[in-house]
Amino acid sequence: LLAASASAFAPAQVGKTSTSLNAFEDELGAQPPLGFFDPLGMLTDADQERFDRLRYVELKHGRICQLAFLGQIVTRGGVHLSGSIDQAGHSFDSYPNGIAALFGENAIPTAGLLQIIAFVGFLELGVMKDVTGEAEFPGDFRNGALDFGWDSFDEETKLTKRAVELNNGRAAQFGILGLMVHEKLGEIDMAVDLPIIGMLQ
Repeated sequence: LLAASASAFAPAQVGKTSTSLNAFEDELGAQPPLGFFDPLGMLTDADQERFDRLRYVELKHGRICQLAFLGQIVTRGGVHLSGSIDQAGHSFDSYPNGIAALFGENAIPTAGLLQIIAFVGFLELGVMKDVTGEAEFPGDFRNGALDFGWDSFDEETKLTKRAVELNNGRAAQFGILGLMVHEKLGEIDMAVDLPIIGMLQ
């Protein structure tokens, strides 16, 4: 009877979860207006290693999406590589922009797509990682070679620059998703006229 009475006053499991989440509320990226935002509960009862892994993945996806968004703007602005994309003499600008360059009736040849996948795989497995073990934070791939003045910044400046990259990556993920959706809307005869980029075709 005493054990049952005592268990009624024991801390609830919810308290443990909120304490675990509170451990990450001061991490970089928990910024106004949302603060710490984990709607899927991926950090419930997570440790620092799990958080660092998810932060690394978020940074990587953000960097890829920044490149993708920039690529969309540049190619739709009429800037393409010079020369031929294949031995048949097709120029880079003879292929459509956006996702249509990869999938569709006018897409680049399958061999070209496989070369892109192989190159990305090489970067993922051999280059874009902490090879030397000198990383200061998740996503730090300087490997003792690339610095660009990073070591000359004070800690506050470093945190600011990391926060800017994180936020730009988050915005780019939404941006490239929006461009892909608008591109597909054009395929079903919905007029899509965007600022800077213009009509998506």
